[in-house]
Amino acid sequence: MKIHFEDGLPHQTAAINAVCDLFRGQEIAHSEFTVTLPTDQYELEGVVQSDLGIGNRIDNTADDYLLANLREIQLRNGIPQDAALR
Repeated sequence: MKIHFEDGLPHQTAAINAVCDLFRGQEIAHSEFTVTLPTDQYELEGVVQSDLGIGNRIDNTADDYLLANLREIQLRNGIPQDAALR
């Protein structure tokens, strides 16, 4: 699947900004991305995995930031605000 963004389309810019704003306040985590096969099923406990590799982790204290950012984005876009992350 290839996504094509055209410059200057306000709805695409708003969507990109909403996604970026969701993670505002998170520290940048510098790490090396690797694709590994676990040797033990508990080795990667709590790590999001797919056939593509291991996903980046969000700081465990991020829930408060994510919910506050989500609610701000929802308010800005006229969407009912969630009371909790789902």
